Amino acid sequence: MTSKNSKRFDDVRPGEALPELAIPITTTLIASAAIATRDYFPGHHDMEAAQQLGSPHVFMNILTTSGLSQRFVEGWAGPAARFKDLKIKLGAPNYPGDTMTFSGEVVRTDAASREVEIALKGKNSMGSHVTGTATLVLP
Repeated sequence: MTSKNSKRFDDVRPGEALPELAIPITTTLIASAAIATRDYFPGHHDMEAAQQLGSPHVFMNILTTSGLSQRFVEGWAGPAARFKDLKIKLGAPNYPGDTMTFSGEVVRTDAASREVEIALKGKNSMGSHVTGTATLVLP
């Protein structure tokens, strides 16, 4: 859930940890988000097709991961924050029945531009599903 309060640049320091966010991974989340992003690849909504590809179940697409990463950062920063950049790298797949837990911390601030860089990680039972950075401008 996004906070109605926004972080202010002057209140943020490098090393500040973001509160963790746990996301239950369900078949509904995987399939509906893939369809919402117009990703009709069968591995995201058809278990039999996913198994023929060597996967035990349907698996999350990168667009869903990107959106959940943004949700995690925005939940901490608040609605007045402006995203400048989001760079992510996928690792272990997200399968139904697992939970992805996001963690992150402020790694850089720039007073001249009011930019804040966040390092983020989303882990599931197999390891890191996503790692990356988000750059924001705070009020």
